[in-house]
Amino acid sequence: MSDVCIQQYPDLLREYWGFDTLRPLQAQAVACGVNARDSLVVMPTGGGKSLCFQVPPLVTGRLGIVISPLIALMKDQVDGLVMSGYPAASLNSHTRADEARDVAHRAEDGSLRLLYVAPERLFNDRFLSWLSKVGPASFAIDEAHCISAWGHDFRPEYRRLSELRARFPGASLHAFTATATPRVQEDIVEQLQLREPEIMIGRFDRPNLTYRVVPRTDVLTQVMEAVKRHETQATIVYCISRKETENLASSLRANKIYARAYHAGLDHAERRKVQDEFAQEKLNVVVATVAFGMGIDRSDVRCVLHSSHPKSVEAYQQETGRAGRDGLPAECLLLYSGVDTNKWINLIQRSAEESEVEVPAAWINHQIEHVRAMQSFCQSSRCRHAVLSEYFGQTYEPPPDSVHGCGGCDLCLGELEPDPESLDISRKIVSCVARIIAASPNPTRPIEFGATHIANVLRGRNLEAIRERGHDRLTTFGLLREMSQGRVTSYINQLVDRGALRRAPGSMPTIGMGEHARAVLKGELDPRLVRAIDSAASRKSKGADLESADPITSELFEALRVIRRSIAQEKNIPAYMIFGDRTLLVMAKRRPVTPAAMRGVPGVGDQKAREFADRFVAEIQDFCRARGIEGADQADETLARNAATEADSEPVRRNATREQLDQMWERGATPQEACEYTKLKISTVAKYLEEYIEETKPADISAWVDPKTYAAIIDAAAKTGADRLKPIFEFLGETVPYEQIRWALTHDRVTRGGAR
Repeated sequence: MSDVCIQQYPDLLREYWGFDTLRPLQAQAVACGVNARDSLVVMPTGGGKSLCFQVPPLVTGRLGIVISPLIALMKDQVDGLVMSGYPAASLNSHTRADEARDVAHRAEDGSLRLLYVAPERLFNDRFLSWLSKVGPASFAIDEAHCISAWGHDFRPEYRRLSELRARFPGASLHAFTATATPRVQEDIVEQLQLREPEIMIGRFDRPNLTYRVVPRTDVLTQVMEAVKRHETQATIVYCISRKETENLASSLRANKIYARAYHAGLDHAERRKVQDEFAQEKLNVVVATVAFGMGIDRSDVRCVLHSSHPKSVEAYQQETGRAGRDGLPAECLLLYSGVDTNKWINLIQRSAEESEVEVPAAWINHQIEHVRAMQSFCQSSRCRHAVLSEYFGQTYEPPPDSVHGCGGCDLCLGELEPDPESLDISRKIVSCVARIIAASPNPTRPIEFGATHIANVLRGRNLEAIRERGHDRLTTFGLLREMSQGRVTSYINQLVDRGALRRAPGSMPTIGMGEHARAVLKGELDPRLVRAIDSAASRKSKGADLESADPITSELFEALRVIRRSIAQEKNIPAYMIFGDRTLLVMAKRRPVTPAAMRGVPGVGDQKAREFADRFVAEIQDFCRARGIEGADQADETLARNAATEADSEPVRRNATREQLDQMWERGATPQEACEYTKLKISTVAKYLEEYIEETKPADISAWVDPKTYAAIIDAAAKTGADRLKPIFEFLGETVPYEQIRWALTHDRVTRGGAR
């Protein structure tokens, strides 16, 4: 049924979204919506979840209701749809009476296709009565994990969604979420009373993200290094407390990095201002609590940084999922300390104690389990991509072309290394803790101290708090004098994680001896302390940014971002609503210099082409003219003209060149080497190589297409059933050049009877 949707409605995709096809899982989900079959769709952030419930109402011509938890998210999605010409609207507490009447009329006369509402509005008796008369065909529940008490973000108001089945028996129900373990998936199906639902689970892995978990040593310095790695691009920095967001944002501004704090304690106008500045690319660095993000749809966030570990793996997956939503590379950096775990457990317990209603002990324990699972992820010495995938019940397979595991996390990239003096340092730290405790004035009630005090003793700091307790006379005083405060503190936290030390509960935890302390002191157990390799701070994320793009493409991409930002500010709308980074990158590579050519760029729908194409085309024309280069369509015409001239008037030279190239192919020369030798364009050389492969049928073309890429191309051709290059190119994530696809398909056809 999904194939039927793809083949029958490509015009809708092109008109509203500027795409020719849906991804396989999207097509399956759309088919459920069109055929009124209940469904549960678990798709990672950036996977195109919204299209799954936006396409069916256009196909069926009937009203669909979208239940979304955040007004800001509703507004941005509706604004984006309306800008594309889609008949959508929302009703929330900010909707004016005249706007609400207009929405009601459009729903009643059948001109509205999608209506967004919050759960609170949905269960207003008057609204439910009106909705029953309108007769919606479907309900799409976004952030469906909120209905499950086993999830990380349970919301009591979501429980009432179970009433939809009884009140609207003829409507289909469709649940969507980006984060749900198998247990939560089962709970969603049960709570919503889904009828024989089709359950579609996408890959949780986000291959374009590079995950790093590094010991927290100096928060400001580490944050600044990360932000500068993504200068001029969007970064979200998450903190646990409101005070931390304000202090860190202030410190960044003092260091000439424009950053703003965002948390629930700010008044509505201030929060809205920060959101709008961020969405319009006036602001690139936001330091926030978890209150920020769910209402932000900016697709080009290049870095998500956690200054401490999140409350759960689900929260981490969701928050890091805000990076690289456009599919381009992004970095996710987590600064870890064992102190974070205690902070979260204390917050959970204090919140339960202060609650006006009794909180079940089972719920408290479940929340603490979430925290412990996040701590385990931070401490893991296995591939980050693999651990995340397995947490959500999926087996991880690294990319076939990667020689370093996933190729996208600190562990597989070798950015963390064991300290060669791990055991010696561990013994000094544990011994220091033991001697501080032994120096207590009352041996029957020994006094313990926090990690900061212990680090100060080890570093030989001349502080009054140390002198008055006589800790400057301990034999361990100054043993790690040459080591930084942050590094010593990090090692103390690692020893707590490994059981050599223990951390007492409470808001101001002290450090004591752990169960493995004696084994460490005797040298029987090496805790294997790790440190970040010095060069890691300067590394970029996997394939980061536009590293792989040529200088002309990178320069034009930045020029197009300026145009996008200018239009966004003129219209007072988020920049991503105009075109995403992926669309701008394709523009920069292809350089379309006519409106007609612009319509062939993925992401440029009919409405947006009419409204924005001229501005972008003009910029590309000016850019090409100023640098004496051709636009893509001009280059195609020139190439065809030159080829015809060469074939008609200079057959002798063409034959000579062809003979030279054939000899080079025999030696396994690369196309780049052939270009340098013959002075021909790469497109011409590529065509000659294709002819050579077709005529000589070589047994092996690994000199021009490596075996793994070759296999991926043939597999993509089989799965897409395509006889054109573009679907295969897009299926492979637009990472394999057209020339290589053409060479592989030609070779497959002439040597093994391939379809092409």
